[in-house]
Amino acid sequence: MSTRSRAAALLGAMAALAALTLSACGNGGTSGGGGNTHFVTGNNGIDTVPRGKRSAAPDLSGKTIDGKALDVASYKGKVVVINVWGSWCGPCREEAQYFSKVSKAYQDKGVQFVGINTRDTSTTPAVAFEKEHGIAYPSLYDPTGRLMLRFRKGTLNPQLIPSTLIIDKDGKVAARALEALDDTALLKMLKPVLAEK
Repeated sequence: MSTRSRAAALLGAMAALAALTLSACGNGGTSGGGGNTHFVTGNNGIDTVPRGKRSAAPDLSGKTIDGKALDVASYKGKVVVINVWGSWCGPCREEAQYFSKVSKAYQDKGVQFVGINTRDTSTTPAVAFEKEHGIAYPSLYDPTGRLMLRFRKGTLNPQLIPSTLIIDKDGKVAARALEALDDTALLKMLKPVLAEK
């Protein structure tokens, strides 16, 4: 193989790797996969579901990144913010400060934050990520994305990390964002669901 052929093959491999990386850690997009989930798309990147049309969140239980058992169903009666993230994901690093800030501000206001750490091949980088960004809430360890696949078709796109869901007090999916959020956008998602009686 000539030097030119090796260079072309290397460039092709790098382009394929870059495309795969970008598809696995994106800033926004659509949910994909059809399924009537009743989401209404807002002009702010936040999709909501009218109260009477919401679907129950699936079973989200397992081990956290620090090895403890967690079942999200135990938080029924609270509004739950689910954030899907990976330590390898640039937009996840950008939004982590905002999730840390809002989670601490709302921890005594009927809100529970839960992370779903995905595609980290071990918990070591995930634990370091949470420590670095001051994340005090638990994160389920989901290296293969199986927890994400439990959601009703069309709710989440496993290729769009980070993603955030708001689960209402009855355990139903009320809102989602398939992109990185700052504190302002996160509160726009959270406050209306928290205000529901």
